[in-house]
Amino acid sequence: MDGAARPAKVRTEVRDRIGIITLDDPATLNAAGMDLMTDLNAAMEGFIADAAVRAIVITGEGRGFCSGANLSGGGSRITDAPGGPNQALLKIYNPFVSAVRKSPKPLVAAVNGVAAGVGASLALVCDLIVAAESAYFLQAFRRIGLVPDGGATYLLPRLIGKARAMELTLLGEKLPAATALDWGMINRCVPDAELMPTALALAKQLADGPASLGLTRNLIWASLDSAWHDQVEQEAYRQGDAGRTEDAREGIMAFAQKRPAEFKGR
Repeated sequence: MDGAARPAKVRTEVRDRIGIITLDDPATLNAAGMDLMTDLNAAMEGFIADAAVRAIVITGEGRGFCSGANLSGGGSRITDAPGGPNQALLKIYNPFVSAVRKSPKPLVAAVNGVAAGVGASLALVCDLIVAAESAYFLQAFRRIGLVPDGGATYLLPRLIGKARAMELTLLGEKLPAATALDWGMINRCVPDAELMPTALALAKQLADGPASLGLTRNLIWASLDSAWHDQVEQEAYRQGDAGRTEDAREGIMAFAQKRPAEFKGR
């Protein structure tokens, strides 16, 4: 029907101060078409603005986390973007992964099934990555004559080193979750049935933590590009920011009183 709203490609819910974003286009293994990315960006902006949300989890519905940019769905294909795929990256995909990198709230990726192409980048730009044993990561760009994107050429060498990054991107072979764990690319590899419980348990620790966790994750991200002097200077400034929070006052008082701190995220 003309003018009918398209189905949403992302679901959201808030559970115990955790904002859960589920990529919801299982027929395409949650391919990151421009429509899905629009919905994903709106979901992320909503959770960042919501003071009740203190940690964010991203996962995928069905058999895959995200199969990469949509190359087949009419109207949503990255190749159909005005100006071509590079403009889609510059205007849609890159701003999203950059916003995730600068998020004031920590993020957990729960990777089920395939995380391919830009789908792998969506996972790797999160702070903690939990993958199911059946999951795998794939840099499939060589198969279609394109180059890695979504920050993959930045993230992979820093996570796993130049040699392994070259292997993944130039050969385009699947990387099983267990190997990704051995390589230091992800934080946990768990049985499939334990994926969401594990991811939510980690997110709960983040959601129950102090406001300084957001400052900490941003310091770690900044360190990937910073010189020593600049980084220790930023630590000092962010320590000042953290010290002015209610959570810092509570934490110091709880330490003195020998009791667990009760943080409120502010």
